[in-house]
This record gives sequence, C-alpha cells and structure tokens, in this order.
Amino acid sequence: MSIEAAIAALKQGEIVGVPTDTLYGLAADPFRQDALEMVFTLKGRPAVKPMAILVASIESAMQIGELSDRALELADEYWPGPLTLVIPRLATTPDWLGHPGRRTIGIRCPDHPVALELLEQSGPLAVTSANITGQSPALNDEEAQALFGDAVSVYLEGEAPGGRASTIIDLTEESPLILREGPV
Repeated sequence: MSIEAAIAALKQGEIVGVPTDTLYGLAADPFRQDALEMVFTLKGRPAVKPMAILVASIESAMQIGELSDRALELADEYWPGPLTLVIPRLATTPDWLGHPGRRTIGIRCPDHPVALELLEQSGPLAVTSANITGQSPALNDEEAQALFGDAVSVYLEGEAPGGRASTIIDLTEESPLILREGPV
C-alpha cells in the first residue's frame, strides 16, 4: 500500500501499520481520541499506558511538547533514532495524549525512511508496537498483518531493523530517569 492510502485511512480515524527503526508499529491520528481507543482495544493495552507520539522533526515535536535545553540536546544528538523523550506536554495538546495525571508526553523521531515519509505528510502520529499486549512484537508488515488482519486498514511495507523497543528517558524531573532501556 502507498503513503497516500495510509494518509487517507488516518484521516478517517483508522489504524495504519508502519515500519520504524525499532519495531513495526500501529499508528493512529493522535488528535482523534476514537482512533487511539481503537488501538488500545485492538492490542488489549491498558488505556492508562500512554502511546508515544512519533514526529518527523524537532520542530514538529515542539508543536505538542515543551522541549527543555536538555531535551533539545538529546533530540539533536539521537534523532532520528531509537530514543523516546518524556517531556511536559503543551497546554494546547489534547488531554487524552500522554500521561493524564503528570501532563507529560513521550515523543520520538524514528530513523526509518517509510516512517519519516509518512510523518512528514501526516504530522505527528500516536504509534505503538504491533503486538497483542504481553506478546512478541511484529518486526515487519507480514507479521503484523498475520496478527491483525483487516482490523488495520493499511500496512506499509517494510522491516523494523532494530528489533527492540526504543530507550525511554523521562526529562520532567531534576535528573533524567531511564524508564525503559533500549538501543541508546
């Protein structure tokens, strides 16, 4: 399927499969709460576990989160790449994105040509690994399609060469806190 088909599906509130540099992902329009709820239901994922927001650039990240000097340094050094930064979300960012109590959001810029092309055209997307919660994640479009079939509207072709989830660093406290160890 094409990027254009993926964009059309996302605009309709549908779920799209996308390869990233870490794992194959399920993507939805983060500004449509109904689309995010569909992803949570499909995966059997608790709604209290926020999804990361993938962006095409630091500039795009700045439209939804507050990047401190430290966050900007890390983004400049590791983006695009397998590093998710947890930062305060902007007041204009919908309440259903990120952690509701802490008002934080996890943002990452993936280092994968298909994901970046999609993000450049779609804007930020909520993306989570393509798997049933607790099971091994898909690493390509064929594995994801075998898991989810027609529940996902478009599967963009590609492999996830990294094969493991991104590193997550919380930058909202005085000292950075590693929430999940990964490739960085």
